[in-house]
Amino acid sequence: MNEKTPVYFIDEKDIREIVNKENPSRKVGDLNIPELEKKINALPAVDSANVYLNLNGKLNLDIKQRVPVFRLNYKGKDFYVDEKGIEFPISKTYSHPCMLVTGDVKKDEYEKLAELVDKIDKDDFSKKYFIGISKYKDSYNLLTSEGIYRVEIGDLDNIELKVKGFKTFVEKYLVFQDPQKYKMISVKYQNQIVTTLNPYFKENDSILKASHKDLVKAPVAIVKKASSTSLKPKENTKPKAVVKPKEKKKTPEKKTAAKPKAKIKIE
Repeated sequence: MNEKTPVYFIDEKDIREIVNKENPSRKVGDLNIPELEKKINALPAVDSANVYLNLNGKLNLDIKQRVPVFRLNYKGKDFYVDEKGIEFPISKTYSHPCMLVTGDVKKDEYEKLAELVDKIDKDDFSKKYFIGISKYKDSYNLLTSEGIYRVEIGDLDNIELKVKGFKTFVEKYLVFQDPQKYKMISVKYQNQIVTTLNPYFKENDSILKASHKDLVKAPVAIVKKASSTSLKPKENTKPKAVVKPKEKKKTPEKKTAAKPKAKIKIE
């Protein structure tokens, strides 16, 4: 086995068992080299294998393993996909660190998806923010390491432009806000970014909070309170004229004549 090829999924012990099974006599002359090479190449985690005898008649096996670009999980199925878009099963003894992808991803999308993951791995900004990829219906989303929001990118075209748009949004706006504020940030539309607010975020508003910087306050007009004396009407300092009530002339009372008493007759 080539020492330069790191061993992740294939164990040297397993390869020796295959060789011994193909050559029970342990004699080089009895070994069918093309058949052995074919069987090793048939292993799911093998990218390529070259079996040959050197000048000293010693058997050599150069094996290159598949390196996963992402791990796909969908409807209970879990497997790796390499840069060529070839599927191979996960190992019971080794787990390779790579991007986790979920959703109904078609096989003809594997290579483009592998290119996306490769661009994320090579870009410091993207590698910091994006930790996973999900596909819902026909739209891809990048899962982030902070907040609950996802970055909607739509299809797998113009990836560099879409990531650049998200980066601009982060540097100019998101760094000054709580990442919990958003539910989704969409960059799938050309020359525009559409955000969806998180309905469960208590302080959700449209005001951008600058990082420890006070917003410029509008000047407030100072209104002086009127004094209590100024509200009262001015008192007239001149003495008020005393108006005496007019005396009513007494009219002499007329004496009324006494009425005659009624006569009562009793027989």
